[in-house]
Amino acid sequence: MSHRDLSDLELRALAFVDERELVRDLVNLIAVPSVSGSDAESDVQHLIAKQLGELDLDIDLWSLDLPRLTSDPAFPGWEATRTESWGLVATSGEGEPELVLQGHVDVVPGGDLTQWRHDPFTATVEGRDVHGRGTCDMKAGVVANLAAVRAIRASGITLSKPYALHLVVGEEDGGLGAFATLDRGHRGRACIITEPTSGTITTANAGALTFELRVPGVATHGSTAYAGVSALEKFFPLHAALAALEDRRNRDVHPLMAEYPVAYPLSIGKVSCGDWASSVPDLLVAEGRLGIALGEDPDAARAELEEAVATAAASDPFLREHPPTVAWTGGQFASGAYAEADRALYDLVATAHADVTRGPRPRERGAPYGSDLRLYAGAGVPTLHYGPGDVRLAHGPEESVPIDELVAVTESLVLALLRTCR
Repeated sequence: MSHRDLSDLELRALAFVDERELVRDLVNLIAVPSVSGSDAESDVQHLIAKQLGELDLDIDLWSLDLPRLTSDPAFPGWEATRTESWGLVATSGEGEPELVLQGHVDVVPGGDLTQWRHDPFTATVEGRDVHGRGTCDMKAGVVANLAAVRAIRASGITLSKPYALHLVVGEEDGGLGAFATLDRGHRGRACIITEPTSGTITTANAGALTFELRVPGVATHGSTAYAGVSALEKFFPLHAALAALEDRRNRDVHPLMAEYPVAYPLSIGKVSCGDWASSVPDLLVAEGRLGIALGEDPDAARAELEEAVATAAASDPFLREHPPTVAWTGGQFASGAYAEADRALYDLVATAHADVTRGPRPRERGAPYGSDLRLYAGAGVPTLHYGPGDVRLAHGPEESVPIDELVAVTESLVLALLRTCR
C-alpha cells in the first residue's frame, strides 16, 4: 500500500504535536464539569477563549440572545433551559475560512456515581487511555482541534488561507451553540466535527426527536384498585406498539447505516408514574427519543409515531375515551448528510489519516445519533465527523479515549489544515 510522503513542512508542523501536552489539556478540560445547561458550560467557553487568545487568533466570544434564538421557528430545541450561554469562534484571518474545526464543549451528567471507579470529572490515565466524563464525547476532539492549530502556529508556518475554530454549547440537547454560531454568520467552505468515530469517517447522521407521552388513568385507593384505572397498565400496550413501530422503521435502512443492529432506535428513557404507593396512578409520563432515518422528513416521522399511539389506544375501551397525548419536546435533530457530489473533504481527511497512521484509508459510515452535522450541512457547509474515541463509551461510566487515537487525529488535522490552507 502506497502513502503520500510527508513534506518537510508537514514533518515540521507534526513535530509540535506533543502527546504529554494533549493529555494534560484533556485532563484539565475534563475538570470543568460543563454539563449541558450548567454554569460550567459557560465557564469552559471563557477558559478556551483565553487559550485561543494566546495563539494570536481573532476571537469572537459573544453572549447568545436566547429569547431571540429560541423563538426562531428553526430553533432545534433544548432540554436543559439556560439563562446564559456563550458562543466562541476563532479565525486566523479575514475572509471565509477554507476549513472549520468544530467541537462541542458540553457533556451529559455523570449519572450514578457508584458506577464510576473514579470521580467522573477527575480524569484518570490508565495505561494508554484517559478516563472521565467527556473524554470521548467530545472533549478529546476539542483538544485535538486546539492542538492542531497550536502545532501549526508554534512551527512558525504561515497559512495563506484562513481557517476557523468553532466551539459550541448545547449540542447534547439539541444544537443551540451550532445554531447560534451559524445564525451569527460564521461559515466555512468545509467543516470537520471531531466527534468520536473510532478510526472511521462519518458522513451521515440519523436524526432524533425527543417526545413526551402522557397516559391517563383513574385514581383510587390501592385496596380497591378494581374501581380505578392504572395509567401504568395502560402504558404497556402503548409501549408494545412503539416497539413494533421501531421494528417496522428498521426493516429497510440506508447502506451507510446497515452495520447497526438497530439503525433508527425508538427508546423510552424516562418514566414517571404515581405519587403514592397505596394509590392507583392516574397519570404516567414517558419521555423518549424517536430515531429519524437518513433523508426522512421529521414531520412525517412525528405523524407516524402519533398514529401508532392513536391506533393502539383505539383498541382499548378506556384509552379510546381518554386518549393519551404526544408532545414533541427537547432536542429535535433532523438527519444530515455530507454532499455525495463533493468528495474533496472526505478524500482530504481519509488521506491525511492514512498518511499519519501508515495504514488504510478510514472506511465511511453513518451514525445512529443526531449531531451538529445536520445544521452545518443544512447551511450549505460540507461537513463530516472524524475524531478520537468510541461513541459506544459515551454517556456511560466507562467513558474513555485512547491516547493513540487522540494523537493520530491531531496529526491528521494538522495535515488537513496545511493541505487546505497553505
